Amino acid sequence: MNSRRRFLKNSGSALLGGLVASNYASAFFKPTAMHPVGLQLFTLFGAMDKDASGTLKQVAAIGYKELESAFSFKGGFYGMKPKEFAAMTKDLGLSWQSHHVLGTPFKMPPGGIRMPGADTTKKFNPPPMRTLKENMQELVDEVAEGGAHYMVCASIALGTADEIKEAIVILSKSGEACKKAGLTLCYHNHTHEFETVEGKIPYHELLTQVSPDLLKMELDLGWATNAGADPVDLFSKHPGRFPLWHVKDMTKDTKQPTEVGAGYIDFKRIFEHADASGMKHFFVEQDGAPKPFENIAASYKALTKIMS
Repeated sequence: MNSRRRFLKNSGSALLGGLVASNYASAFFKPTAMHPVGLQLFTLFGAMDKDASGTLKQVAAIGYKELESAFSFKGGFYGMKPKEFAAMTKDLGLSWQSHHVLGTPFKMPPGGIRMPGADTTKKFNPPPMRTLKENMQELVDEVAEGGAHYMVCASIALGTADEIKEAIVILSKSGEACKKAGLTLCYHNHTHEFETVEGKIPYHELLTQVSPDLLKMELDLGWATNAGADPVDLFSKHPGRFPLWHVKDMTKDTKQPTEVGAGYIDFKRIFEHADASGMKHFFVEQDGAPKPFENIAASYKALTKIMS
């Protein structure tokens, strides 16, 4: 009897100890599903205009789950109406989260720009593009109709103090319109937003002069880092203001976009501060990708390792 009691006591202690150990382990080592990886479709600019459905099938096959749409030569959403594009993405198991628009009329930079997948032998002459300054409500209504959750101002004139003031007004009004339509307005940066303009840094002005209720940020991690800004420092100073990210790597020598994992950006460190930033979605983007489908496949593979 004593042996049986001793066995039961020891077994009970072992079971209790096991349960405690199990609970302790689960508290600190809870398995978490990997965040869905998104893609900014500007990376596949030429392919999307040639064959949107076929292109998105390849995107889904790689493993991407979320999308951010952008400018198209065909107009609208790669030649489609908002609901038509939304239905296509849904049928392919993709979630359309966000759409890029311009803030003010586009100004061609010196030397032009590279459109991914476009014919580089031809001069790039962009067709007329709608802007928040001139077509705000129309743009807001279309994105809302399609069911996306975010509208992102991809760029806006910030070269003078007067342009900065105008940008603050445009983004404030656009933020109000988005809020009424059930959307969140974000601003996407390049590098010039971090350069001093008449004694002011445009990015700081947008962050502090436009209400957080009306404007959030889509932080392009690559361009921001190239400009000398530290994403983690921005998250600390403006917590919760960055629901969207562009995961863009940069070459160490030329500071040009490259595949995730092939550049110098410390994404692991940045992702460790995702909660502080308020990140909800992120999108891989590689401007001017030389082999777009190979490039996004490599970026997806590298990114999943970073987040594992």
